[in-house]
Amino acid sequence: MAVLAVLAWQVAVAGQAVWLAGTAARAGARAHALGRDALSGARAALPVGYRHRVRVRARADGRVAVRIAVPVVIVGGGGLGEVARTASFPSQAQP
Repeated sequence: MAVLAVLAWQVAVAGQAVWLAGTAARAGARAHALGRDALSGARAALPVGYRHRVRVRARADGRVAVRIAVPVVIVGGGGLGEVARTASFPSQAQP
């Protein structure tokens, strides 16, 4: 039962990472569309514990890609990889 509980918890944590990556991608894309720093926008949308786990890449076409490392629920368990999401907004910069 304990193993199943840990596995269920890990699946929930991975799902949260996917959700947060999407939220951060949208926030980064909004910031980028306004001419601001996409990384700062994405990090501001994340809980403090995830801010050091994020990688953001703003592309010339306005898309912002966010990758978040999935935390491991068992201490010393190694990495589980990353989840990635992409978002875009049309440029809002004033001419």
